[in-house]
Amino acid sequence: MEGIASRADMIRQFGECLRGALILPKDEDYDEARKVYNACHDRRPAMIVQAADVADVMTAVTFAREHELPLAVRGGGHSVPGFGTCDDGLVLSLERMRGIRVDPERHSVRAEGGSTWADLNHATAAFGMATTGGIVSTTGIAGLTLGGGLGYLARSCGLACDNLLSADVVTAEGCFLTCSESRHEDLFWAIRGGGGNFGVVTSFEYRLHAVADILGGPTFYPLDADVIRGYRTLIAEAPEELGAILGITLGPTLPFLPETWHGRPVVVVLTCWSGPRGEDEAIRERLGRLGPVLGQYVQRMPYPVINTLFDELLPAGLYHYWKGCFTKHLSEEAIDVHVDYGARVPCIQSATLLFPIDGACQRVAPDATAFAYRDASFATVLGPSWPDPDDSERNIDWGRAYYQALRPYSEEGGYVNFMSGDDDDRVRANYRQNYDRLIKLKTRYDPANLFRLNQNIAPSSGDMA
Repeated sequence: MEGIASRADMIRQFGECLRGALILPKDEDYDEARKVYNACHDRRPAMIVQAADVADVMTAVTFAREHELPLAVRGGGHSVPGFGTCDDGLVLSLERMRGIRVDPERHSVRAEGGSTWADLNHATAAFGMATTGGIVSTTGIAGLTLGGGLGYLARSCGLACDNLLSADVVTAEGCFLTCSESRHEDLFWAIRGGGGNFGVVTSFEYRLHAVADILGGPTFYPLDADVIRGYRTLIAEAPEELGAILGITLGPTLPFLPETWHGRPVVVVLTCWSGPRGEDEAIRERLGRLGPVLGQYVQRMPYPVINTLFDELLPAGLYHYWKGCFTKHLSEEAIDVHVDYGARVPCIQSATLLFPIDGACQRVAPDATAFAYRDASFATVLGPSWPDPDDSERNIDWGRAYYQALRPYSEEGGYVNFMSGDDDDRVRANYRQNYDRLIKLKTRYDPANLFRLNQNIAPSSGDMA
């Protein structure tokens, strides 16, 4: 009984050190607090800390390290492999830390680590500015940026990590560091693509670009190889201000898509034109030349709106399993695979997405940040998503078979934010020429591998610091 009492006292004292909330399994709000975006992960942490500030983060990291608890760090909670939760460990949630400050003179914004892209886009849009973010507004800025950061503005503005000016990081020792190109440069290099391996980022400072209204929305076509070929040409020839993501999915029940195409395999091009308004009609004409247009909603809208178009289709609580790969050239053989598996999409929420990462993304050297695949032209995600747990095997099998069919026509590695929990054998390939340097930095900043619930870069057992 004495051991139980001392443990209870220890937890009580820990809670008293926090300004935020400490939630335990006995608490009424525990079940709600432990939920994450992907319903595949129904885990039961020993405790959940909803941090109110940096001091809480430092306290929680130190507590987890000293008591050898598994530590899961949660920003937006969208980690498909479920890295934002754990069994019998400590979940450190930043969901209360969502403060944002825009500096219009410096064209920059600083946002706390629990912010979502909806939060950041709302704040920056008031000043007619934006930076590269995700395509679902409820995604957290932290996980997306630390993995590299794809989005509609990537061709013209670079990845999210390319726009990072500085970051505040709590290390495994519980120390607070601000890193940038001139301060703790090695840590700054590592967190731009290296994932959550090196600490808890409590705030991000981004460069902003003059982006206010855009021409955006989806255009639907029949699933046909010629449409995908046309898209390949479009990306090769179009100005970098054209963000255009190709999707292969089942036709959704939208008013501008004929009912005869609802639930049938289609190609969709998701457009975000941030160039001159006077060229809007030319962009629509380019889209019209890709193939027979089944339905289209491409309009002028504030930039934040484009990142909300999938929110209703992909709410929290669905089941997800993803696979990802990089492609230098969208080959004829790869197109055939996409058409084959696209004809067998198992669920209306599922989609294959091809993100173009040319233009500004490729003007960054492959060793300038931890994001290694600067010579790739597309990042592909195979995204089975489904509402019924009884359909899990069918959806996962489709995603795995699709990935295996694409492997001969793809690079060895893939985008870390598209990796599943069973992709730990791909970590070296995902970081390519940067992997050995990342191991050295992991060994310096987290030698005991406290931050291991991620696409993990394990520290060296030898002295590599």
